[in-house]
Amino acid sequence: MAEETNHNEAGEVAPSTVDQQAPSVAEEHAPSTDSPEATDIPTANAPDPKAANPETNPNAAKTTTASTREKPAGAAKAAAGDKAAAGEKGAAKAAAKKEKAPALEDKPFADFIQQDYLPAVQKAIASQGVQDLQLNFAKQKISVIGFNTNDECWQIAGSWQNGLRQFNLYFTEEDIQGKKAFSCYEGKKPSTLESFLIDERKVTLDLLVYGLVQRLNGQKWLGRN
Repeated sequence: MAEETNHNEAGEVAPSTVDQQAPSVAEEHAPSTDSPEATDIPTANAPDPKAANPETNPNAAKTTTASTREKPAGAAKAAAGDKAAAGEKGAAKAAAKKEKAPALEDKPFADFIQQDYLPAVQKAIASQGVQDLQLNFAKQKISVIGFNTNDECWQIAGSWQNGLRQFNLYFTEEDIQGKKAFSCYEGKKPSTLESFLIDERKVTLDLLVYGLVQRLNGQKWLGRN
Protein backbone atom coordinates (compact mmCIF):
# COMPACT_ATOMS: atom_id res chain seq x y z
CA MET A 1 0.00 0.00 0.00
CA ALA A 2 1.32 3.44 -0.89
CA GLU A 3 1.86 5.77 2.06
CA GLU A 4 0.04 9.04 2.19
CA THR A 5 2.21 12.00 1.38
CA ASN A 6 1.69 15.06 3.58
CA HIS A 7 1.97 18.54 2.26
CA ASN A 8 5.26 19.27 3.98
CA GLU A 9 6.97 16.25 2.40
CA ALA A 10 5.62 17.18 -1.00
CA GLY A 11 6.96 20.64 -0.62
CA GLU A 12 3.45 22.12 -0.40
CA VAL A 13 2.23 24.50 2.30
CA ALA A 14 -1.20 23.74 3.70
CA PRO A 15 -3.50 26.75 3.63
CA SER A 16 -4.30 28.14 7.02
CA THR A 17 -7.86 28.44 8.30
CA VAL A 18 -7.58 32.23 8.22
CA ASP A 19 -6.48 32.17 4.58
CA GLN A 20 -9.35 29.90 3.72
CA GLN A 21 -11.90 32.16 5.46
CA ALA A 22 -10.46 35.55 4.49
CA PRO A 23 -11.88 35.70 0.98
CA SER A 24 -15.38 34.85 2.10
CA VAL A 25 -15.29 37.27 5.04
CA ALA A 26 -13.92 40.03 2.84
CA GLU A 27 -16.51 39.42 0.20
CA GLU A 28 -19.31 39.37 2.73
CA HIS A 29 -18.35 42.62 4.39
CA ALA A 30 -16.67 44.46 1.52
CA PRO A 31 -18.51 47.60 0.50
CA SER A 32 -20.02 47.84 -2.96
CA THR A 33 -17.91 49.60 -5.55
CA ASP A 34 -20.95 51.31 -6.99
CA SER A 35 -21.92 53.46 -4.01
CA PRO A 36 -20.68 54.10 -0.50
CA GLU A 37 -22.33 51.81 2.01
CA ALA A 38 -21.90 51.35 5.72
CA THR A 39 -20.83 47.90 6.89
CA ASP A 40 -21.45 46.03 10.07
CA ILE A 41 -17.76 45.42 10.66
CA PRO A 42 -16.99 46.79 14.12
CA THR A 43 -14.45 49.54 14.24
CA ALA A 44 -12.90 51.57 17.01
CA ASN A 45 -13.50 54.75 15.00
CA ALA A 46 -17.29 54.36 14.82
CA PRO A 47 -19.08 57.41 16.36
CA ASP A 48 -20.94 57.06 19.62
CA PRO A 49 -24.54 56.32 18.60
CA LYS A 50 -25.86 58.44 21.49
CA ALA A 51 -23.74 61.45 20.49
CA ALA A 52 -24.08 61.23 16.71
CA ASN A 53 -26.68 62.97 14.61
CA PRO A 54 -29.17 60.38 13.27
CA GLU A 55 -29.71 62.48 10.15
CA THR A 56 -26.08 62.12 8.97
CA ASN A 57 -24.92 58.97 10.75
CA PRO A 58 -26.82 55.70 10.23
CA ASN A 59 -25.20 54.32 13.39
CA ALA A 60 -26.80 56.99 15.53
CA ALA A 61 -29.45 55.69 17.92
CA LYS A 62 -32.83 57.36 17.89
CA THR A 63 -33.43 58.26 21.50
CA THR A 64 -36.20 60.09 23.28
CA THR A 65 -34.92 63.11 25.13
CA ALA A 66 -35.92 64.03 28.64
CA SER A 67 -37.70 67.13 27.41
CA THR A 68 -39.78 65.04 25.02
CA ARG A 69 -40.79 62.79 27.89
CA GLU A 70 -41.56 65.69 30.18
CA LYS A 71 -43.86 67.54 27.81
CA PRO A 72 -46.67 64.98 27.84
CA ALA A 73 -46.40 64.68 31.63
CA GLY A 74 -46.59 68.46 32.00
CA ALA A 75 -49.56 68.65 29.67
CA ALA A 76 -51.32 65.88 31.59
CA LYS A 77 -50.63 67.68 34.86
CA ALA A 78 -52.05 70.93 33.48
CA ALA A 79 -55.12 69.10 32.16
CA ALA A 80 -55.63 67.48 35.55
CA GLY A 81 -55.38 70.89 37.21
CA ASP A 82 -57.96 72.36 34.84
CA LYS A 83 -60.25 69.41 35.47
CA ALA A 84 -59.92 69.79 39.24
CA ALA A 85 -60.65 73.53 38.99
CA ALA A 86 -63.71 72.83 36.86
CA GLY A 87 -64.84 70.23 39.37
CA GLU A 88 -64.51 72.71 42.23
CA LYS A 89 -66.54 75.31 40.35
CA GLY A 90 -69.23 72.73 39.60
CA ALA A 91 -69.36 71.66 43.24
CA ALA A 92 -69.65 75.29 44.37
CA LYS A 93 -72.55 75.87 41.98
CA ALA A 94 -74.29 72.69 43.12
CA ALA A 95 -73.86 73.70 46.76
CA ALA A 96 -75.31 77.15 46.03
CA LYS A 97 -78.35 75.55 44.36
CA LYS A 98 -78.85 73.19 47.29
CA GLU A 99 -78.68 76.00 49.82
CA LYS A 100 -81.94 76.00 51.69
CA ALA A 101 -84.07 79.12 51.79
CA PRO A 102 -84.30 80.79 55.22
CA ALA A 103 -86.84 79.08 57.47
CA LEU A 104 -90.19 80.79 57.93
CA GLU A 105 -89.57 80.83 61.66
CA ASP A 106 -86.48 83.02 61.12
CA LYS A 107 -88.58 85.90 59.85
CA PRO A 108 -89.17 88.93 62.06
CA PHE A 109 -91.81 88.06 64.66
CA ALA A 110 -94.67 90.25 63.36
CA ASP A 111 -94.05 89.23 59.75
CA PHE A 112 -94.13 85.54 60.64
CA ILE A 113 -97.39 85.84 62.59
CA GLN A 114 -99.24 87.87 59.98
CA GLN A 115 -97.85 86.30 56.80
CA ASP A 116 -97.61 82.67 57.87
CA TYR A 117 -99.21 81.79 61.20
CA LEU A 118 -102.60 83.49 60.95
CA PRO A 119 -103.37 82.07 57.46
CA ALA A 120 -102.30 78.59 58.65
CA VAL A 121 -104.53 78.81 61.75
CA GLN A 122 -107.49 80.03 59.67
CA LYS A 123 -107.11 77.08 57.30
CA ALA A 124 -106.63 74.49 60.06
CA ILE A 125 -109.67 75.58 62.09
CA ALA A 126 -111.82 75.89 58.97
CA SER A 127 -110.95 72.28 58.15
CA GLN A 128 -112.52 71.39 61.52
CA GLY A 129 -115.89 72.80 60.44
CA VAL A 130 -115.57 76.38 61.76
CA GLN A 131 -116.48 78.78 58.96
CA ASP A 132 -116.89 82.11 60.77
CA LEU A 133 -113.56 82.36 62.61
CA GLN A 134 -112.32 85.89 63.21
CA LEU A 135 -108.64 86.43 64.02
CA ASN A 136 -106.99 89.58 65.33
CA PHE A 137 -103.31 90.22 66.03
CA ALA A 138 -102.51 93.16 68.32
CA LYS A 139 -100.38 94.30 71.21
CA GLN A 140 -102.60 94.82 74.29
CA LYS A 141 -103.03 94.11 77.99
CA ILE A 142 -103.77 90.61 79.25
CA SER A 143 -107.50 90.49 79.94
CA VAL A 144 -107.85 87.69 82.48
CA ILE A 145 -109.84 87.91 85.72
CA GLY A 146 -107.47 88.18 88.66
CA PHE A 147 -104.50 88.96 86.43
CA ASN A 148 -103.73 92.61 87.06
CA THR A 149 -100.96 94.14 85.00
CA ASN A 150 -100.43 97.22 82.91
CA ASP A 151 -97.92 95.43 80.74
CA GLU A 152 -98.86 94.71 77.17
CA CYS A 153 -97.89 91.82 75.00
CA TRP A 154 -98.63 90.58 71.50
CA GLN A 155 -101.79 88.50 71.33
CA ILE A 156 -103.81 86.57 68.79
CA ALA A 157 -107.50 86.80 69.61
CA GLY A 158 -109.87 84.38 67.89
CA SER A 159 -113.64 84.13 68.03
CA TRP A 160 -116.58 82.49 66.26
CA GLN A 161 -120.28 81.82 66.75
CA ASN A 162 -120.87 85.58 66.94
CA GLY A 163 -118.19 85.96 69.60
CA LEU A 164 -119.63 83.30 71.90
CA ARG A 165 -116.44 81.25 71.77
CA GLN A 166 -113.22 83.19 72.18
CA PHE A 167 -109.58 82.38 72.81
CA ASN A 168 -106.35 84.31 73.21
CA LEU A 169 -102.79 83.20 72.47
CA TYR A 170 -100.22 85.37 74.28
CA PHE A 171 -96.61 85.97 73.28
CA THR A 172 -94.89 87.57 76.28
CA GLU A 173 -91.81 88.14 74.11
CA GLU A 174 -91.55 89.14 70.48
CA ASP A 175 -90.18 85.71 69.74
CA ILE A 176 -92.07 82.51 68.94
CA GLN A 177 -89.41 80.60 70.88
CA GLY A 178 -90.14 82.69 73.99
CA LYS A 179 -92.78 82.17 76.69
CA LYS A 180 -96.36 81.77 75.51
CA ALA A 181 -99.72 81.46 77.26
CA PHE A 182 -103.31 80.59 76.39
CA SER A 183 -106.78 81.46 77.67
CA CYS A 184 -110.29 80.80 76.42
CA TYR A 185 -113.85 81.48 77.48
CA GLU A 186 -117.41 81.01 76.38
CA GLY A 187 -119.73 83.90 77.26
CA LYS A 188 -117.58 85.49 79.94
CA LYS A 189 -113.99 86.53 80.39
CA PRO A 190 -111.43 83.85 81.28
CA SER A 191 -110.19 83.36 84.81
CA THR A 192 -107.26 81.09 83.98
CA LEU A 193 -104.03 81.83 82.16
CA GLU A 194 -102.23 78.65 81.19
CA SER A 195 -98.82 77.96 79.67
CA PHE A 196 -98.65 77.04 76.00
CA LEU A 197 -96.02 74.77 74.39
CA ILE A 198 -93.54 75.22 77.22
CA ASP A 199 -91.85 71.82 76.83
CA GLU A 200 -90.82 72.18 73.20
CA ARG A 201 -87.16 72.84 72.45
CA LYS A 202 -87.85 74.44 69.11
CA VAL A 203 -91.19 75.87 68.05
CA THR A 204 -92.10 75.68 64.37
CA LEU A 205 -95.05 76.88 62.32
CA ASP A 206 -96.58 73.41 62.20
CA LEU A 207 -96.16 72.93 65.94
CA LEU A 208 -97.80 76.28 66.72
CA VAL A 209 -100.78 75.38 64.56
CA TYR A 210 -101.05 71.85 65.91
CA GLY A 211 -100.80 73.00 69.54
CA LEU A 212 -103.62 75.53 69.14
CA VAL A 213 -105.93 73.09 67.32
CA GLN A 214 -105.31 70.42 69.95
CA ARG A 215 -106.08 72.85 72.77
CA LEU A 216 -109.35 73.94 71.12
CA ASN A 217 -110.25 70.30 70.53
CA GLY A 218 -109.62 69.67 74.23
CA GLN A 219 -112.18 72.39 74.90
CA LYS A 220 -114.57 70.47 72.62
CA TRP A 221 -115.04 73.49 70.41
CA LEU A 222 -114.09 71.97 67.07
CA GLY A 223 -115.48 69.31 64.76
CA ARG A 224 -118.74 67.76 66.00
CA ASN A 225 -118.37 69.19 69.50
